[in-house]
Amino acid sequence: MTKIYSSFIALSLICCHLFTPISAQQLNVNNSRQTAITYAIEKISNSVVGINVTQLKQQQVNPFFDPFWGGFFPYTRTFKVDNMGSGVLVSPDGYIVTNTHVVDNAMEIVVTLRGGKSYEAQLVGVDNLTDIALIKIDDDSLPYAELGNSDELIVGEWAVALGNPLGLFDVNHQPTATAGIISGIKMDFGLKEAGHVYQDMIQTDAAINPGNSGGPLVNALGEVIGINTFIMTGSNYSSGSIGIGFAIPINRVKEVAEDLKKFGKVERSYTTGVHVQAIDPVMQRYLRLPTSEGVIITDVEKRSSGERAGLKIGDVILEVDNQKINAPKDIIRVIDEGLYKVGDKVTLTILRENNSVDVYLTLEEPKSKWWGF
Repeated sequence: MTKIYSSFIALSLICCHLFTPISAQQLNVNNSRQTAITYAIEKISNSVVGINVTQLKQQQVNPFFDPFWGGFFPYTRTFKVDNMGSGVLVSPDGYIVTNTHVVDNAMEIVVTLRGGKSYEAQLVGVDNLTDIALIKIDDDSLPYAELGNSDELIVGEWAVALGNPLGLFDVNHQPTATAGIISGIKMDFGLKEAGHVYQDMIQTDAAINPGNSGGPLVNALGEVIGINTFIMTGSNYSSGSIGIGFAIPINRVKEVAEDLKKFGKVERSYTTGVHVQAIDPVMQRYLRLPTSEGVIITDVEKRSSGERAGLKIGDVILEVDNQKINAPKDIIRVIDEGLYKVGDKVTLTILRENNSVDVYLTLEEPKSKWWGF
């Protein structure tokens, strides 16, 4: 009797499922298609813009024979180049964050919003060291993105990259989205050939391609956590995504963009009044130094930050911020890679009378031409 009853219940459940109205089943399917990814894309898309730029480029030309000058004279040729990229609106009055390499040396910047409305944008400022730029369009009540906290990233959480890859924004006037995860955080690449410093970068396998530069990387909440900047292709012959892309953390972008908005630049031209040179074996023997490592201070200018820090001629700088120094250029590199600006302090580990001492040196705004670091 129990088996007959159980069979009857099962048959009833099957029949109920078979005769459920199609509209209700479809509703369940439609609901299942809405995910955290679709939510994030819908939330951020209106604030993502496509950027088209006309830039001035220079090329060094060294012909075998110059018919205009009658000899072997190299010269620089200036020409126009069309470039494209992405950006994200960060305020209702038209401020847009992008990459410096997207808009640098721009003659004209055209911004297109989702839906196709275009504006001519003005360059507010660039910070070449961090590869962050701020541009502006004249409008108000614009949709803008919510900025997240890149210090709270979790390796493995969802990430969505949006932008204008290969100029596709112009095809249907909306950003293209790719999804992946946060593959790594705090990726340090140091100073690159173009003069950009890429430190604490976010790695993602969300596909990033040419044209995505300057666009947002967002989390599952639709918050911007980074600005997509560059990729690794694994080959000199390929420029497409292989799932290794990098974004500038949004907390750094916030800080730089604030300076660009207020001052039009980030003040990184500094002076210390300290002059140094490398230590060679002859100098080491003459001064009876215990090591040839580091650089020796040869002069400290009066009323400079170096003098106020207590530095003296003959001090040997061994480290800057715990990084070993063997040449004057090493100090510049460490300060650049630390993304320091005027007003910041660096820690010098110096050797004085065979004792190691830490000194805190302030980077001051230069008041005149100088030849130190």
